[in-house]
Amino acid sequence: MAQGRIACLLGPGFEDSEFRVPYDALKNAGNQVDIISTKAGVELKGYKGKETVKADKGIDEVRPEDYQALLIPGGHSPDQLRKDKKIVEFVKKFDALKRPLAAVCHGPQLLLTARLVRGRTLTAWETVQGDLEQAGANVKDQEVVIDQNWITSRKPEDLKAFSEALLNALRNAGKRSEARA
Repeated sequence: MAQGRIACLLGPGFEDSEFRVPYDALKNAGNQVDIISTKAGVELKGYKGKETVKADKGIDEVRPEDYQALLIPGGHSPDQLRKDKKIVEFVKKFDALKRPLAAVCHGPQLLLTARLVRGRTLTAWETVQGDLEQAGANVKDQEVVIDQNWITSRKPEDLKAFSEALLNALRNAGKRSEARA
């Protein structure tokens, strides 16, 4: 039985494990994960060549409010995706919902382009950390950083803790929804 729908923004050159590890954790917990890219059906390859996936949906077909969480894997994918104004707008609108938003490695580049990082606390790949600081973010160099609805991590070695933090956030969000019902 599905727990919820999760949006995964993915472009070419994603870091293979930064997609696969949280994707599998989400699926194993009973969530539906939609791979969203610029166009539905486009084939996306990880830069290490271990993963190849097809986009389930194009950015024109989705609405942020239809998803319980947003996953942004790293690698070259976020840099490719942030060229697309519709994807950047999706990130902005999703963040406004205050639902779990999880970005790993270069994933916070999308948050940077969406102009969301000023005053927020997060982490990222070491070469992205300076860019985030210059944009007014409070950067911590640690395995997982949680700030309100954001969950960020630095690198593939952090993926187990990152995935657990995302699943925890989904469980807590579910409990809040049940309490309001």
